[in-house]
Amino acid sequence: MRGPLLVLFVTAFVDMVGLAMIVPLLPFYATEFGATATTVGILVSAFSLAQLLVAPVWGRVSDQYGRRPAILAGLLITAVAYLIFGLAGSVAVLLFSRLVQGMGGGTIGVVQAYVADASTPETRTRSLGWLSAVTSMGAVVGPAFGSAMISLGGPRAPGIGAAALSLLVAVFAWRYLRESREVHTGEVHAHPISSRAAIRKVALHWDEPASRLIWIYTIAIGAFYGTIQVAPLLLSERLGVTEENVGYFVMYLGGMGVLVRTLVLGRMVDRLGEARLSALGIVVLAAGLAATGLAHDWPLLWAGFTLMPLGTAFLFPCVTGLLSQVVSKRERGLYMGVQHTFGGVSRVAFPVASGMLMDRFGVGVPFWGAALLVLATLPLARALRGYVLHAGVAPPVAAAVAPAAHMTGEIPIADAGPATQPESRGL
Repeated sequence: MRGPLLVLFVTAFVDMVGLAMIVPLLPFYATEFGATATTVGILVSAFSLAQLLVAPVWGRVSDQYGRRPAILAGLLITAVAYLIFGLAGSVAVLLFSRLVQGMGGGTIGVVQAYVADASTPETRTRSLGWLSAVTSMGAVVGPAFGSAMISLGGPRAPGIGAAALSLLVAVFAWRYLRESREVHTGEVHAHPISSRAAIRKVALHWDEPASRLIWIYTIAIGAFYGTIQVAPLLLSERLGVTEENVGYFVMYLGGMGVLVRTLVLGRMVDRLGEARLSALGIVVLAAGLAATGLAHDWPLLWAGFTLMPLGTAFLFPCVTGLLSQVVSKRERGLYMGVQHTFGGVSRVAFPVASGMLMDRFGVGVPFWGAALLVLATLPLARALRGYVLHAGVAPPVAAAVAPAAHMTGEIPIADAGPATQPESRGL
């Protein structure tokens, strides 16, 4: 592994540990300040909204001033956000901290551009896969650290600890992270259609292959992200889970995703192919969501928390891999960007909707509704087998180590796909 990438991966791992320390605690802190489930959903969505808005700005800054300054600035902003979170005494301050976190986390495009700069074309996908792997491991370790810090130092400790980690890794990156200096001299091809036209096409023409795949992705990632972020409210009400132990549940969820992606996904792609496996992923994810919504005891809860990462690991890599095939090479980056836009909107809308449903109908209802929505995409997946360009050959991208395309900002989701469009979580 090359030196600059090793430094970046260490930075990404520590940064994700800090983020994952505080995310599972947000619903508990908010409800202690009198927030409803709807308000918790708004707090969850604030991160994605801010991240979605500032990501293009970070990209322009990194193009003009370099990747390294943008990454360092993102780390420092994130440290400030964690400190605000740790010292927050009201819902309004929590909301402010979430917006600042999203601003700092908008550097995902910069991070992946750094990886692209520091990698050869032959190793680029594998390098992005390692970036996803190290951040996933950070997401596994972080929640347990957060819950342990509450037990040792009280409710302010995780936020302050996460801020200290961000400052520490910022100093590490300042000392060891070198600027990526690759000059991009490749040919630039104009897209046949504009971004707005592509978005309109996906929104209105559901019968086209790319549109079907993007809508499957949008609904599924929104259903998962929108419910799992407010799941601590269900765990608290039905099973007595507190902020001192909720981190271990999130650690299990993330750990299952890592295990499935590294040990199971490649074999399943080889055996079933991307089209069949994506349909299986829809069913498994829906079953996991439904089981979680029905859970009043531990066995059913563990079933749900096992099936959900299994379903996302099967579904998202295949959908993204198929999308890379059904569009031309010249339009691939464009449509990956459209997928990112639709997914970003769903990650903003679904948590708010989940909170509103919890307030009005009960903590299990959002999970049931999300399960039904995911199942409703099965007809869209019916024709996926016909989209594979080379029958009988599984594209290598789906079986490779997952790139960081679907790190949602707070819970990395197993994915594999082309390294053309970064998504969601940065440093």
